[in-house]
Amino acid sequence: MVRDHIAARGIGSPHVLNAMRVVPREAFVPEELREFAYDDAPLPIAADQTISQPFIVAQMIEAARIIPGDRVLEIGAGSGYAAAVISRIAAEVFTVERHGQLARSAGDRLAELGYDNVSVVEADGTLGWAEHAPYDAIIVSAGGPAVPKALLEQLAVGGRLVIPVGSRTRTQRLLRVTRQSNDEYVEDDLGGVVFVPLIGAQGWEENVAGRSRLQAARKTTRSSSSSAVARLIHESTEPIDDIDSVSLGPLLERIGNAEVVLLGEATHGTSEFYRMRARITRELVLRRGFRMVAVEADWPDAAVVDRYVRHLPKTPRNWRAFSRFPTWMWRNRETLELTEWLREYNRDVRVPEQRVSFHGLDLYSLYTSAAAVLGYLDRVDPTAARVARERYGCLTPWEDDPAAYGRAAIAGQYRRCEREVVQTLSDLLARRLDYAAQDGDEFLDAVQNARLVADAERYYRIMYYGSVASWNLRDQHMFDTLTSLRAFRGKAPKLVVWEHNSHIGDARATEMGARGEHNVGSLCREKFGENVYAIGFGINGGTVAAASGWDEPMEVMQVRPALADSYEGLFHAAGIPAGLLHLRHPRRDAIREELSAPRLERAIGVVYRPDTELQSHYFQASLPRQFDEYVWFDRSSAVTPLASELPVGVPDTYPFGL
Repeated sequence: MVRDHIAARGIGSPHVLNAMRVVPREAFVPEELREFAYDDAPLPIAADQTISQPFIVAQMIEAARIIPGDRVLEIGAGSGYAAAVISRIAAEVFTVERHGQLARSAGDRLAELGYDNVSVVEADGTLGWAEHAPYDAIIVSAGGPAVPKALLEQLAVGGRLVIPVGSRTRTQRLLRVTRQSNDEYVEDDLGGVVFVPLIGAQGWEENVAGRSRLQAARKTTRSSSSSAVARLIHESTEPIDDIDSVSLGPLLERIGNAEVVLLGEATHGTSEFYRMRARITRELVLRRGFRMVAVEADWPDAAVVDRYVRHLPKTPRNWRAFSRFPTWMWRNRETLELTEWLREYNRDVRVPEQRVSFHGLDLYSLYTSAAAVLGYLDRVDPTAARVARERYGCLTPWEDDPAAYGRAAIAGQYRRCEREVVQTLSDLLARRLDYAAQDGDEFLDAVQNARLVADAERYYRIMYYGSVASWNLRDQHMFDTLTSLRAFRGKAPKLVVWEHNSHIGDARATEMGARGEHNVGSLCREKFGENVYAIGFGINGGTVAAASGWDEPMEVMQVRPALADSYEGLFHAAGIPAGLLHLRHPRRDAIREELSAPRLERAIGVVYRPDTELQSHYFQASLPRQFDEYVWFDRSSAVTPLASELPVGVPDTYPFGL
């Protein structure tokens, strides 16, 4: 943990690194979560609180410049972990916790473990602990609307206060305030972070904490500035009267000579997203010479479609493409229409190398692999299978519910089953690669499959335990696949990518960046610069095809109207049924500036949980830094899934058939 998640990310203080090494984090988390103690992730503890991720603990201690001999005040004892780490450096540590249950258990735990230079009190942390002031350093493990005056007054001259501060409780800036004299303070901004709210007399009010706090914030009246931004959106957006007939000439001019175009979606089941992406893709093929389409799908399944659209010989197989959960994501009428168009277009392309190909970027067969895990656990441990389904339901970077993560944790069964599950997945992978090896383009298959085999076990182990590292590994390999595809075809052909907004929008402009996560969008931006063009999509309400839980049946679900203080709320207030908003050109500085401050943004995957929509489907982001263009539909309709049998009149070579 210290080597890979802390030192490797820039923490260099020997005091901090040594303290992190000697304090056993597993002693400060619930027993059922101890197998996750050394993941670089927050974990749920009592009183609906969390223990911070190790990197954040280390970052804050280093930022406070704590040295041997210091007297330190910590606000937010939690389980006592951070206080224990600080105590290995400082002479004395005083920690305040407002939850009596946590204060008592932290005090008992620290005493039992021998941390005798730590004192714990139940009190309002925003008021500090004046009895023992002044302090050489103060660390606050919760985010407040401003720096509490009481804490500034209790800081010694030369002392450092590290605290998350933000006007919105979903995200804050980490500040270091240094006291220069009795009445002079210097402030340093250390970057974006996400903490639980700081409740107290000089923080957030109790009655607006947690979900009720966020609900109250949503109910506030829009400010005049928000109304002005909505009017600016209305004036700046190009309307879409009809997807099939709207002129895309201006959009193509803005895309210009970009070699990679990333097309997003805010859900995995909205018809308008698929239809608009298909329309843009057709125009890129016809008018900009794009020759490759890559989608968020498994490599072997997409290879079946590729053979069909490029008129290549069919190969034997004993499975149907896109037959695993979520079948509707690609086995739908909207994808069928694009597939038939590509096949018809390629019919007239006499040079095979110039035909438009269709590929899957998800080399790791995420959904198929998850199904294999569930099938195995259903046989050997039904209880573990039920919990695994809940865990897989959280496979989204925006899941912001530590309690759900805690419910999905298994201390014994998962570890006991690990070897067998990984072997099950490896066997499954081998069978699917046997098919892929027959699939033409043999060199490309060999390269891709070799990469897959090399990292498969590592990926499966990470995915199996729900580690945040699985996101980075998956997106890194989707990006590697993308670059390999372009290299394989020679002369770097232009490529269009279909993936969720969470994959193609620049992660550095979202909560993901604060957690050290990257995605296809950020990796493309780093490699291709101005030669990549990212287009995000959004909706206000309507219907969507999704499931209530992982591996459950598809439903046509009502999408709740967007929150007023979200980007979607702004676009809805602008009164535009559908349109395109350009965000990249310098002449758009006004709209970029107005939209740049982080707001809530919605993301719905294959699982939709409207009852916990705020926690499960909203995140903080800066729209103009994520995307070059934004496509808006105020009302959505669900995709139309295809039945298992062949559609009437479709040849037996059709890839979605039996």
